[in-house]
Amino acid sequence: GLVADERGNPVAGAAEAFAIAREAGLGVVPHSGELAGPEEVRSALGLGVDRIQHGVRAVEDPRVVEELAASGVCLDVCPSSNVILGVYPTLAEHPLPTLLDAGVRCSIGADDPLLFGVDVVDEYVLAHERMHVPEAGLAGCARASIDSSFAPADLKLDALARVDDWEHEAEQPG
Repeated sequence: GLVADERGNPVAGAAEAFAIAREAGLGVVPHSGELAGPEEVRSALGLGVDRIQHGVRAVEDPRVVEELAASGVCLDVCPSSNVILGVYPTLAEHPLPTLLDAGVRCSIGADDPLLFGVDVVDEYVLAHERMHVPEAGLAGCARASIDSSFAPADLKLDALARVDDWEHEAEQPG
């Protein structure tokens, strides 16, 4: 991973480190496209990343959104921290629903629960209640999180089955 304010630390500067990590069998997950714009997301995609932490500013360039959707790279989206850091003024204006509607794979994360006071469950509730992401969209985010993780295959299958069970239960009346 790469964590920094990408406005002064462009993701391309870590290309060599990412190549070494990839060669060693590690996943490549940079922090990109939160504080800097869509050009950083495009740059990360060009480096062959596995996931992108944040990436929400990709929404500012429809071509980058198309590239993200086509690539299948998952954005690890943390809505509350994006609002607290001033990237978006409110959760209602956060682009998570727009990204999902465009076919971009997104997970929902909590960034830093101790710093921001919001955990993953809170983020899912806020995505549903304040951003109007439907339950099927939440399940899709959970699946994207699992699919794009580096967990062993058997653990992924078990977790995906649990998401399927939750979604089936949520669809039942009353």
